[in-house]
Amino acid sequence: QVQLVESGGGLVQAGGSLRLSCAASGRTFRSYAMGWFRQAPGKEREFVAAINWSGGPTYYADSVKGRFTISRDNAKNTMYLQMNSLKPEDTAVYYCAARSVGSVGTAIGEYDYWGQGTQVTVSS
Repeated sequence: QVQLVESGGGLVQAGGSLRLSCAASGRTFRSYAMGWFRQAPGKEREFVAAINWSGGPTYYADSVKGRFTISRDNAKNTMYLQMNSLKPEDTAVYYCAARSVGSVGTAIGEYDYWGQGTQVTVSS
């Protein structure tokens, strides 16, 4: 079993920044690809970013390219999402996810474990 816990969400003004963290349990974190997804009210959960087992390559949704950066520290069993130049349309619950293979995925069905989510609200 793998447990994932997100933190770092909050309220920020448009143009500001937030850094999300995802802490994972177990010694298998090193071999898992990881991803971030988000879900806004009334919308489907969507892919944001992913990172393979070694820390590269990375992949981003078109909507966040150039603004968000995904990274991981395997020694600390932790993944991060640095979010800059935030926009009101970035408002959503952000979820950490893990899959039991090393290569990245962009679909919800490709991930095996999920955190409870952390709220990000961007005001105008």
